[in-house]
Amino acid sequence: MAPSKAKHACVISGGFTVLSLQFSTESTAQHNIFVKEHRLRAEKTPQRPLDRTLFVLNIPPYCSEGVIRGLFSQFGPIQSVELREKPGSFEHSTSKLAKYFTPARKRVFRVGYIVFQKATSITAAKSHPHDVPLVVSTEQRPVRTGLKKWIHQYKESIVQTDKMQEEVDAYMQAYDKRKNEEANQQKKQAEEQQEDEEGWVKVTRGKSGAKARPHSEMANQKALQKESRKRKRKELMNFYTWQHRNTQKEHIAELRKKFEEDKQRIALLRAQRKFRPY
Repeated sequence: MAPSKAKHACVISGGFTVLSLQFSTESTAQHNIFVKEHRLRAEKTPQRPLDRTLFVLNIPPYCSEGVIRGLFSQFGPIQSVELREKPGSFEHSTSKLAKYFTPARKRVFRVGYIVFQKATSITAAKSHPHDVPLVVSTEQRPVRTGLKKWIHQYKESIVQTDKMQEEVDAYMQAYDKRKNEEANQQKKQAEEQQEDEEGWVKVTRGKSGAKARPHSEMANQKALQKESRKRKRKELMNFYTWQHRNTQKEHIAELRKKFEEDKQRIALLRAQRKFRPY
């Protein structure tokens, strides 16, 4: 009876497990990727839980987030997939710019963070045998290559003027609306903080839990101007050190003079109160 060949996972230094990729079932060449359980506590975030996140190295350029999700979904349901050019802290992949103004992504080998819904999926992925490759392009999830890929990229690079105009108009409408709201808010704050002729400020009742007079930019500028005027007066008073010293000496001498005069006045009052029968 021939001995059975046991299939084991290949583990290298650093705790990484080697998994092989095969582009299609007809391909003979294979590509190695390296997976490891994400354990950096400095990068612990709700988006990357330490017990359900798989860190992947050496992901080829033709593997998108959808392809990676399809490859690793056999180990368990996936919550999210994040591909980056280099390891680092979590960043939202959503760009504020439209696709027409977003620069093209570099075609380089990347790293990935795969978050599973269950912690057991990490063990299943790490225990996958090295000699059983993961197939990238299948009938269920085909990956474009060659002329099909270039034709698709060329069609995607052509800008549809009507669609771009719609996005530009929508962005400008939202921008104008936001600017009008900010201008109205600043005008309202300026009216609430307007001082009358005597320097009084009208304080109104705000919303529940809000301050009656919020610290707006105008209020901060007024406070800074007031502090600046006080500082200038103080600097003008203490412009010359010797003048300040002489002023102090004159003030002390004047106090001593008043003290001596008060002593003499008190002695005179005491002498006038004495009883003199003859």
